[in-house]
Amino acid sequence: MNEQVLLDIRGAVATLTLNRPQAMNALGLEMGRAFLARAQELRRAEGVKVVVVTGAGEHFMAGGDIKEFHAMVAAAPEERERAFGQLIGEVINPAVEILRSLPAPLVGKVRGACAGFGFSLMAGCDLVLAADNAYFTTGYSLLGTTADGGGTWFLPRLVGAKKAAELTFLAERLDAQQALALGLVNRVVPAAELDAACEALAGRLASGPTFAYANAKRLLNRSLTASLADQLMAEAASFARCSATADFTEGVSAFVEKRKPSFKGN
Repeated sequence: MNEQVLLDIRGAVATLTLNRPQAMNALGLEMGRAFLARAQELRRAEGVKVVVVTGAGEHFMAGGDIKEFHAMVAAAPEERERAFGQLIGEVINPAVEILRSLPAPLVGKVRGACAGFGFSLMAGCDLVLAADNAYFTTGYSLLGTTADGGGTWFLPRLVGAKKAAELTFLAERLDAQQALALGLVNRVVPAAELDAACEALAGRLASGPTFAYANAKRLLNRSLTASLADQLMAEAASFARCSATADFTEGVSAFVEKRKPSFKGN
């Protein structure tokens, strides 16, 4: 099995690990194929309530494998265009779409470098915890190219159009606190505490109202392209469906009884 991306499912929590630490988890063709394969496994997995996305070693992902890219420079322009079109269009894009379509919340756990496709992948997570040693850059313009992995879709939604253009064009490096101030990440913790903080957050989400989370994620994902009237109708339908679940009964009962709810995820 291609182990450049690992999938570990323990109970309700799945961990997707980018696994090329010797290369700062840089993305090449082989890793891209592994990424798609693990995403497909996740789509088939049952009982997963939270997905943590992280990198092995000291970094999240430093972007594309520039050494692999450099080996392609001697190829004819049309050959390079074909090769990268296939890698992104037939491997990376389907994987990103699968991850975004999962009902489970995606939690990014970021330390060290987060650049290029790593930046796009981080931006596509629902929640992100960053170590205080994390640093971020879109990076693409430094190579004379544009974003992949949904970067140009996620970024304006996170930081607004003007800031997205600045981060894209200039590719300047942000530290963890700057990323927090921009809304790229949710929390910054000391590097030594990142694993524990992520484990606690994943556990909290896994014990929460899973059906409600899935519906909330769907509503948030569609909100920027829906009319107000359509969004109101979707909210009404979702609330009604949630009210028919055991978790709703438990949540209301716990509130009235002044105790912490014990959700079962349905």
